[in-house]
Amino acid sequence: MSMRDEQVQIRPKSRFYYGWIIVLLTFATLLVSAGIRSLPSVLIVPFQEDFGWSRASISSVISVGIFLYGLVGPFSAALLLKFGFRKVIVASLAVLGLSLAVTPWIRSLWQFELLWGIVSGLATGMMANVLGVTVSNQWFAKRKGLVVGLLTANAATGQLLFLPLYAKLTSDFGWKYAVYIAVISIVLVLAAVAIWMRNHPHDVGAAPYGSDEMVKPTPFEGNIFLAPLQNLRQALSSATFWLLAGTFFFCGLSTNGLIGTHLIAACGDHGIMEVAAAGLLAMMGVFDLFGTTISGWLSDRFDSRKLLFVYYGFRGLSLLFLPYALSSASPYMLVAFSVFYGLDWIATVPPTAKLAGEAFGKEKSGMIFGWIVVAHQIGASAAAYGAGALRDWLGSYSQAFVVAGFLCFIASVMAMQIRKSRAGRAGAAI
Repeated sequence: MSMRDEQVQIRPKSRFYYGWIIVLLTFATLLVSAGIRSLPSVLIVPFQEDFGWSRASISSVISVGIFLYGLVGPFSAALLLKFGFRKVIVASLAVLGLSLAVTPWIRSLWQFELLWGIVSGLATGMMANVLGVTVSNQWFAKRKGLVVGLLTANAATGQLLFLPLYAKLTSDFGWKYAVYIAVISIVLVLAAVAIWMRNHPHDVGAAPYGSDEMVKPTPFEGNIFLAPLQNLRQALSSATFWLLAGTFFFCGLSTNGLIGTHLIAACGDHGIMEVAAAGLLAMMGVFDLFGTTISGWLSDRFDSRKLLFVYYGFRGLSLLFLPYALSSASPYMLVAFSVFYGLDWIATVPPTAKLAGEAFGKEKSGMIFGWIVVAHQIGASAAAYGAGALRDWLGSYSQAFVVAGFLCFIASVMAMQIRKSRAGRAGAAI
C-alpha cells in the first residue's frame, strides 16, 4: 500500500456529519467566552461606586484585557494545531473560571488588572475568532464562509446577549452574582467540550465536509512560539497583510473597544437605565448574528473587498448618528441605531478571513489571521482607554463616536486598495 493510500481513504457514507457537533460546541465556547469578555462593561459604574476608581483607570484594565485577547490569537492557532481543540479549550476554560471565581474578593485596582486585564485576556484570547477559523479549516472543505460567519457572529453576539442578564443581576443583587453566573456557564461548557469535542474529522472516521477523501491530520511542525513569529515576519512583506490589518484596526476601534465597552456608560450619561442600555446591546447581538452569518454566505459568492467597503461605510454612518440618538433620548432612535449598527457589528470578519486565506494559504492563514486580529484588538484597546479618557476630560462620549465614524470611512477606502493579483502573489511568496 502506498503512502497516499495510507493517508487518504474514501469517506464512508453517513447520514449525519459530526462536524456540525464540533460547530455547536465551538459555538457554545465562543458564546460563553465572549459573554464574559463583555462583563467588565457592566462593572464600570459599580466599581466606580464601590472602590472609588476613576472611569479611565477601569477602562485601562479593560484595554489591557482586550489587547491580550488579540495578542494571544496567533499563538492560539499554533497551540490548537499542536495539541488539538479539546485540550486547549478545556485548559483555557479552567483558567478563566478560576480567575472569575476569585474576583469577588478583589480590593485593589492591581488585583482587577491581574484577573481581568491579564488572566482573563489571555484565557479568552485562546477562544477568540482564530478558533472559529481553525475549526472551519480543519472540518470543512465547503461552506467555510458560512461556518466562519456563524461562529464569528456568535462570538460578538455572546458579548451582547449576556449583557442584559449581567446588568439585571448587578442591578438587583450586586455585581458579584453576575460573576457567579458566569462561572457556572463556564463549568457547563467545559464539561460538554471535555466529553464531545474532537480535533479532526479523521478522529471520527470522516472526511472534511464537502470532500470524499478522508485524510489524516498533518502533524504540526515547528516551535509553537516561533512559528507565529516566523509567519508574521513573512506576512509583513505583503501589502495585503497591512491593508487587512489596518482595516481590522479600525474595526476593533469602532466595535468592542468603543460600543461594547462604553455604550452602557454613555447611555447612563443621558439618563438611560443600565438594564435598558444592556437591552440595546442585546438587540445588536441578535441582528449581528443574522448580519454576520449572511456576510459569511455573501463572502462565498461576492468580492470580499466590495463587501468590506459597504460594511465599513454603513458602520461609519451609524456611529455619526449615535450622538444624535443619545441626546434625543428617543427609544425609537436608539432602536434604529441598534438594528442598523448590529447588522454590521462584526460582519467584516468573514470577508477578511477569506481574503487572508486566499493570500496566505490554508496552512498559514490561521496564524496570519491571528496577527490581523491582533491589529483589531490594538484598535479596540485604544478605543476602550481613549474613549474613557475623553469622557473624563470632556464630559461626553460624543467626540469619540464621531471620530470612530470618520475612521470607518477611511477603512472603506483601504479595503478597495486590496488587489486580488497582489494577494495571489503574496500567497505564492509565502
